[in-house]
Amino acid sequence: MNSEWYLGLDSSTQGVTALLWDAHRRRLGQVVGLHYGRDLPEYGCPHGALPDPDPAVAHAPPGMWTDGLDRIFSRLRAAGADLRTVRAIAVSAQQHGSVYLNSEAERRIAELRPDAPLAVQLDGIFSRATSPIWMDVSTSEECEDIRRALGGDRAVIQATGSNTFERFTGPQIRAFWKRDPAAWERTAHVALVNSFLTSLLIGRLAPLEPGDAAGMNLMDIRACDWHEAALRATAPDLRRRLPAIVPSDTIVGKVAPWLVIRHGFSPDTRVVVGTGDNPSSLVGLGLIEPDWMAISLGTSDTVFRLLSECRTDSRGEGHVFGAPMGGYFTLSCFQNGSLTRERVRNQHHMDWDRFTEALRSTPPGNHGGMMLPWFSPEIVPRIRYPRPFYRRLDPSDAPAHCRAVVEAQMLAIRVHSQWMGGQPLGIRATGGASKNPEIRQIMADVLGCPVYHAPVSNSAALGAAIRAAHAVRQADGRAADWAELTTPASDEKALSAILPNSSTRLLYDRMAEEYAVWEREALAEIERSSPLQKT
Repeated sequence: MNSEWYLGLDSSTQGVTALLWDAHRRRLGQVVGLHYGRDLPEYGCPHGALPDPDPAVAHAPPGMWTDGLDRIFSRLRAAGADLRTVRAIAVSAQQHGSVYLNSEAERRIAELRPDAPLAVQLDGIFSRATSPIWMDVSTSEECEDIRRALGGDRAVIQATGSNTFERFTGPQIRAFWKRDPAAWERTAHVALVNSFLTSLLIGRLAPLEPGDAAGMNLMDIRACDWHEAALRATAPDLRRRLPAIVPSDTIVGKVAPWLVIRHGFSPDTRVVVGTGDNPSSLVGLGLIEPDWMAISLGTSDTVFRLLSECRTDSRGEGHVFGAPMGGYFTLSCFQNGSLTRERVRNQHHMDWDRFTEALRSTPPGNHGGMMLPWFSPEIVPRIRYPRPFYRRLDPSDAPAHCRAVVEAQMLAIRVHSQWMGGQPLGIRATGGASKNPEIRQIMADVLGCPVYHAPVSNSAALGAAIRAAHAVRQADGRAADWAELTTPASDEKALSAILPNSSTRLLYDRMAEEYAVWEREALAEIERSSPLQKT
């Protein structure tokens, strides 16, 4: 066997990536991307969401994701990919985004033709014109409704693995039912982004798996099935509108005829149940042991880690999801990620080279200059009405502000990830900003352990391809070992390491304590000035 090609698709907040991976030689083939703002400007989403005067609202048109999926296959072929050789496909997609389909959708998806754009053929199948995505925090009232119905914070956390969060699908569904009951009545199916796109691949409605289903506040985290009390607390007659939940290694079908004729796939190409970008990145980074932590620096900054057993965060800041390899993993999400770094850079009229030089030229600890970079509504800690805070920072000192935002983001990760377990052996870094060695150095120093930069930046797309290979090998009765399939992703020799500076350990220990105290004080100040902040 010379090659064994699998295709991973990652529909993220700002674009879609397609990646071919050879499971036999464990090597990459073609990798292509599409940016929604740049390549699909007609949808009006420069950063993956429609502009809205209310900063708490973040929606996207589902037709944009459909169009992106259709076009990414054309780009793969233009890059020289022979899609007839693809054995299986798996989708990774931004978590928590929900798609609302009417009774026409199932038939229209089954009848997709190769001679017209998908977005045109699917026009009119959505009972809700736009889809709330993970950045939406407009459902605080609905979160409280669900918490109250289920018996409070701890009860929700124990039942679903997470407290109710505004971006989670359950509160979003409840808000839709409350605000537009007529449209809810027209809703026959509720999908997540990954299951919607997978449905288009197989020509019928696709199920979910425990990794992404857990991000809905609707799944019993231990039983991996819908939680009846959570369904009742969310919206009437909800169960019949939801997909089934199946194991993460389920093959859900073969590619639909439109893909065979339009894009040249083999009719025998199989499709594996999709999942969210975070579970997929877990695989793409080779994070198959609990002793390691992964940090993704993207539109949001996320930190995740495998669990040896199911346990939840009693404070309700973090989440527990099903892991693609079985068991569970933990995750905390910080919304003020790449766009916040970009905002600080732009405020000081820099490009990224000058931003990097600013990090290089400023000392660890920043001479005491610190920032709480809450420019957008934050998830950890929970802030609906944000404002940044500054301490000992000269407004004209651009380099100090650059270091302050990165140090603050790493200090926040340190302070809010303690519940996940003890000190990790190392960190695997991914996402666009992880390419920057100065940011990785600050990460290593603040968190006190080696940081390994994954050789592939598209860890979610790679994880999707590896998941496809694992499922197919297992279905065919062949060896399907996660450790083998994720090498060299899990081989430290294949990763570039940045070690923490021992001279900064005490400095960042002290700064972490100071940051935690200052954060509590700032939260109290926000709460006093914004009474609606309480959720």
